[in-house]
Amino acid sequence: MIPHNRYAVRQRQHGAVILTVCFLLFFLLGFVAIAFDLGRLFIVKTELQTAMDSCALAAAQELDGQSSALARARRAGTTAANLNRVNLQSASWDGKGQLPDTGISFRDQSYMPTTAPASARYAQCEHRQSGIRMWLLHALGTFAGNGTANPSTRAVLASAVATRGSAQSTCPIPVAMKAKVGGTPSNNYGFLVGEWVTVFDKAGAASSAGEMGWYNLDGSKSASETAAELAEGGYCGTRLGDTLGTPGAQTSVDRPWNYRFGVYKNSDSPALNHPDQSGYSYTAANWKNAVPQNAFAGTPAPGSHASAQNYITKRAAYASLADTGTSIKTGSQIAFNDNNRLNSFHKLATPGAAGEHRQYGTSRRLVIVPVINGASQVIDFVCMFMLHPLSGPNDPARLEFRGLAGIAASPCSPGGTPGGLAGPLVPVLVR
Repeated sequence: MIPHNRYAVRQRQHGAVILTVCFLLFFLLGFVAIAFDLGRLFIVKTELQTAMDSCALAAAQELDGQSSALARARRAGTTAANLNRVNLQSASWDGKGQLPDTGISFRDQSYMPTTAPASARYAQCEHRQSGIRMWLLHALGTFAGNGTANPSTRAVLASAVATRGSAQSTCPIPVAMKAKVGGTPSNNYGFLVGEWVTVFDKAGAASSAGEMGWYNLDGSKSASETAAELAEGGYCGTRLGDTLGTPGAQTSVDRPWNYRFGVYKNSDSPALNHPDQSGYSYTAANWKNAVPQNAFAGTPAPGSHASAQNYITKRAAYASLADTGTSIKTGSQIAFNDNNRLNSFHKLATPGAAGEHRQYGTSRRLVIVPVINGASQVIDFVCMFMLHPLSGPNDPARLEFRGLAGIAASPCSPGGTPGGLAGPLVPVLVR
């Protein structure tokens, strides 16, 4: 028979084990809470940082010094940020608020705050995401009688800054320019800013100085490659020194060219084939200005079409080819003085603040064009403005010269790989 005192000792030992296990479980639950809740904070912080990085890059791309630059930058930045999913991949950011316009600010070359479009060189996006639930840590704090030390929600902050820097490779369209006689970088290769230039030779290359022609960026001679390089996404990786190829007769460049103007045929649509922010177009029929014509930023000369205004104005209004309308015949009449000129195409992206040019539009008519030497080697890049849609693949294309692509005032900001010394400007994160 076990003595009573020995039985009592054993009972006390059992109680001590139970208490020890309870304490261990409590500590283990604390570690689980730390891993679970802090892991959630880390995930949300990473998601939010991705959104702010996207915002800063998209906003910086619009910093071209034009009067509308900051408005466009805010719109592009908030759109890019809010397309990301934040708070465990919530499309609505878990209902705690997405990035507002006020979350984007700008700084000048000295990194001082600025609200002047001409001075803005950096875009900063910053957002605090609140209301992130802390389930286990809060429960533990409440259990321990100190719930205020572990609140039920936390907040995370993310910030990003971007600017435009030179690219080591870029994404031009499959068109190239030859300098005029005596043309150098210091005199814009002999061209005037605002001067209209025609893409000559329907079967490929420019034949003489001061001309433009079709050139394949991959160095091939394939006509189908030309259309593929002109499509959205195009061909990226073109560098100084690359040798371009001269394609055969153009057979399908009109469709990807016209997408940029919001001009479509068959089942094509702006949701899949994105337009520019405006499709309003310029030809000698509706824009009567003498050389340099300056349809990008100029004032229409007497005799121009009644609806004529420069591209900057039309872009701010999200004008279609038909200005405020949706009829392709009306648009053809405005641009070409011929309502049957675009008969092989069927529909337009819709205009206005609620239209498809705003909903799906990006900067697609300001394009990078390589400058080549006599051996078809790339020696520089310039910025060009696409003027009008094509009625067919053999229709001459015209673009407006907007200056060297690598200067701070260039309205072009293409995709590409950052890290160059003198290439076109691309958005790059700096913080």
